[in-house]
Amino acid sequence: MILYFICIIAVLMDLILGEPKKITHPVIYIGRFISFLEKVLNNGSYLRFKGLMTVLLTVGMTTFITFFIIFIAFKIHFLLWVVVEIALISLALAQKSLKEAAMIVYDALNNNDIVQAREKLGWIVGRDTAHLDEPEIVRGVVETVSENTSDGVTAPLLYALCFGATGAWCYKAINTLDSMIGYKNERYGQFGYVAAKLDDLANLIPSRMTGFILLITTKKYMNKSLIFRLKNWLKDAKKHPSPNSGYLEAATAWQLGIRLGGYNRYGGVEAFRAYMGESHFTMQKQHINLVIKHMYVCTWWLLLIGGILYVIAFTWGECIGVV
Repeated sequence: MILYFICIIAVLMDLILGEPKKITHPVIYIGRFISFLEKVLNNGSYLRFKGLMTVLLTVGMTTFITFFIIFIAFKIHFLLWVVVEIALISLALAQKSLKEAAMIVYDALNNNDIVQAREKLGWIVGRDTAHLDEPEIVRGVVETVSENTSDGVTAPLLYALCFGATGAWCYKAINTLDSMIGYKNERYGQFGYVAAKLDDLANLIPSRMTGFILLITTKKYMNKSLIFRLKNWLKDAKKHPSPNSGYLEAATAWQLGIRLGGYNRYGGVEAFRAYMGESHFTMQKQHINLVIKHMYVCTWWLLLIGGILYVIAFTWGECIGVV
């Protein structure tokens, strides 16, 4: 049970303090290692095999270093182990940083500065933003926060609940690999294939669990039954090009009564992504606050569910004499 309370403190720590200001975040070092391997290996033949080696080296090294730090801390003192676990799990979460990134855009919209809102949105999305009006700017923020509620918060938290900081940082390594080399383009299509597939696998349960929690625990803004929303959530989620992200965005769309997806421009080239949800409401800046609230609600409900499962497992273990 100690790991459960460690996770609660880590969530609170991330919520209050966020990312460290005076030290380089560990993800930066993981990214530099990936960049080094990509420059050395992403050429010539056998690109999928070289991509596999990049994944094994990155995930293996990250997991080993995290486990080694925790092991040494435990050998020194139990309390030091607790502190290190809390710190490392907190570093793996991104509640405050995700909120801050979204609120920068919200503040610009609130000040009626559409030019600055477009610029700030461009910091967190890959699409062209120079031409967007307020509803499309809000859509960009809502889609980003929805997707990253799982990638940046509930997924690493779920792995932390199961395996501690080692699990959380193993996941972070996988997720960082995908964000850097998991693209279906000429440069990374073969080299990043394994990274993309492993990330899909790692997010399979967290994305669906988070989307389900969102639908059953947050306030609904449209007069549709839970069964109706669940049915359409599952249908719309499959329309997304990502096998996992759609479960977050579709849940958000059906819960808020808005429509996500549509036309985006990337490097001046227009692309269409299937619509999710129904447009009962025009997207406004207030939806940014609502999707941030969703992130918090999902995080704490996941912790609550984790606590219940811990108690059940502990009780069952005592009954059969394991604990």
